[in-house]
Amino acid sequence: MKLLVSLASGLLFGLGMAIAGMTDPAKVLGFLDVTGTWDPTLAFVMAGALAVNAVAYALTRRRARPVFGVRFHLPTRSDIDARLVVGAAIFGLGWGLVGFCPGPALAGLASGSVTVLIFVSGLVGGTLAGRLVP
Repeated sequence: MKLLVSLASGLLFGLGMAIAGMTDPAKVLGFLDVTGTWDPTLAFVMAGALAVNAVAYALTRRRARPVFGVRFHLPTRSDIDARLVVGAAIFGLGWGLVGFCPGPALAGLASGSVTVLIFVSGLVGGTLAGRLVP
């Protein structure tokens, strides 16, 4: 059941990204172009996601345990270290250069685009390389 819920959640996320146009890097780059022809649609997508997550998080905090798990796996660290800052900067650079965020890029694989495939290959490679950093 846990795998089925994970699959349904991923499909819902991917469908939402595709419907919102977030699998199109031009849409994301338009949002980042604040001095040119700025496209605010990504802000609306983020606001909608934040609203849904806030409600879900509030409901989740009222439960003793997850529906499909033994316990909640919440973050225990709250410090900001060099590794976090460098990783966030690299993530932001990649996002700003090509207009793909990991989630929408994975959803974009369904398009069969070679560009998306190359980006996701680099994403996987970077993720694996990041595990080698102490």
